[in-house]
Amino acid sequence: MSQNKDGYADSVSYDESLDEHPSDEELNAAVENLQSRGFDVVVVEDGETALDELRERIPAGASVMDGHSTTLEEIGFMEYLMEGDHDWENRHAEVYGIDDDAERQRARREAQAVDYFLGSVNAIAATGELVAADASGSRIGAYPFAAENLLLVAGTNKIVEGLDAALDRLEGVAFPLEDARAEDAYGTGSMIGKQLIYRQEAEEGRTTLILVKESLGY
Repeated sequence: MSQNKDGYADSVSYDESLDEHPSDEELNAAVENLQSRGFDVVVVEDGETALDELRERIPAGASVMDGHSTTLEEIGFMEYLMEGDHDWENRHAEVYGIDDDAERQRARREAQAVDYFLGSVNAIAATGELVAADASGSRIGAYPFAAENLLLVAGTNKIVEGLDAALDRLEGVAFPLEDARAEDAYGTGSMIGKQLIYRQEAEEGRTTLILVKESLGY
């Protein structure tokens, strides 16, 4: 089964009312609120342009790691990281090339502190907060502090009215879809084990959110 949403949307029950795109006016207001909280925000039309933004923002020689993201897969970033023509230090390949479980887990923790960590979020409150979660924390552990630079990519379908709605989206949209994906990929379902409400970025220029006017991710 496909790893993107199309592979699960027809068979998984989720709250489609929390997976709609905002109007242009609502999007502009959300961007202003995000920027007021210290996030750099870029709005692009499609995944191809989002990938171009990522390539331009990561300099040659930088160490790069990601937290698992359907969105990064959908825009082609993971394929580019693993196979593309770049001069980055691919920490993903290094970590997952380790056979020993304990050594790989140690390397995953160390890779949280890379030059550029990439991922997504599960919901974006129009009031400016970001909400993300995963089972172990390996996807979001770098977000608050560890990574020197954080690049997040999300479809505008993840923008909802406020923080309460963002938490509802995590439970009612992201989790059921990710649970189905995890069952297929790993033979066991997922859980909301670690949860982050990202209210403010105090370090200027550290965290960039690329908003894509497409339905992407969970």
